[in-house]
Amino acid sequence: MTSRLNPYINFADQARQALEFYRGVFGGELSLSTFGEAGMATGADADKIMHGQLETPAGYTLMVSDAPAGMERDEGSNISVSVSGDDGDELRGYFAGLSEGGSVTMPLEKQVWGDEFGMCVDRFGVAWMVNISQPAG
Repeated sequence: MTSRLNPYINFADQARQALEFYRGVFGGELSLSTFGEAGMATGADADKIMHGQLETPAGYTLMVSDAPAGMERDEGSNISVSVSGDDGDELRGYFAGLSEGGSVTMPLEKQVWGDEFGMCVDRFGVAWMVNISQPAG
């Protein structure tokens, strides 16, 4: 079995909406489990997402969850999700989709190292970096 490193993003109560948004941007198959389905919560927390996962056609895996009552969760800028590759059209589409309803912090454009690179914050406050590699030579 190979190892994978996957971004895991925690939300207060928008994990379902965020993962559906990301599926709209990246495509793919979504799986969601609530705290109620796992028998771990009732009331308002029952419908919160205990674990959500998106497997995209490009091979990306994105995981999310909601914080149940009593679990500390800090908003912060200590994480960015990076998407990179050499399919410019696909990656430009992702950047446009992620930026919609959010903000562009660095336009997606050619950089001094030769690649196209840009940064945005999506409408859920998650920072994204997109890098389009240029052919070597």
